[in-house]
Amino acid sequence: MAHVPWFFRKHSGFRFPWSAWPLVVRLGLGIGCLLQAGAAYGAETTAHQAQMEAIPAAEIFTFLFLMLGPFKVIGPFAKITRGADVALTRRLAFRASLYAGFGLLLAAFVGESILTKYKIPLPVLALTAGIIFFLVALQATLQQFAPPTGNDGETPAPTMNMALTPIAFPTIVTPYGIAALIIFVALSPDIEGKLIIGALLLAIMLLNVVAMLSARYILRFMGVFLHILGAVLGIVQVALGLQIIVLALRKL
Repeated sequence: MAHVPWFFRKHSGFRFPWSAWPLVVRLGLGIGCLLQAGAAYGAETTAHQAQMEAIPAAEIFTFLFLMLGPFKVIGPFAKITRGADVALTRRLAFRASLYAGFGLLLAAFVGESILTKYKIPLPVLALTAGIIFFLVALQATLQQFAPPTGNDGETPAPTMNMALTPIAFPTIVTPYGIAALIIFVALSPDIEGKLIIGALLLAIMLLNVVAMLSARYILRFMGVFLHILGAVLGIVQVALGLQIIVLALRKL
């Protein structure tokens, strides 16, 4: 354990689950197979669909970070794991991220296949994603200004089943996040672009793991700041949803 970062040695008695490496390796091989298969579908898709400009990797990361990143999982994860021991919290965080990552890759592969089969134009899918993203972001933004509703009742004891739902789905994996990922994969002209998206997605899932493992400390020391940041990001997400809608309408 000499190579474990000092932060995790200091907080929560963190120990990296080395026994999970075989599962991680299998997931990585699965990712490669899905991306390779997706490249074949993507070559046919571009011949039938309306063309849209390629999106830089930095912008793709920004969109995926806002839609699938750690900001929206910190609060729910801390509430779900309230009273749980360190080992259960750690297993929930890693398993939820694995479920979310695999689900997103499967959705991207199946979604791109459907685009190819039914010849759904990319602007139509982008418009759909923009509408969903706008409505969800608007609802979340307005809820921040709503008066408190009082006691929400007792939180059920955390179990490993919660790694799949509600942590992975729908807290991490959102409908608009899936739609955005499908669009980005479909817009990638070659396997290199799809691998970049896969790497960005892996980085975001790792950030989610770090955020979930540190959720209690983040809320304890940065609770007020997170409320302010949440309000700002909520407005940004509403604006991004409108921007996606406008760009899609222009392409239509």
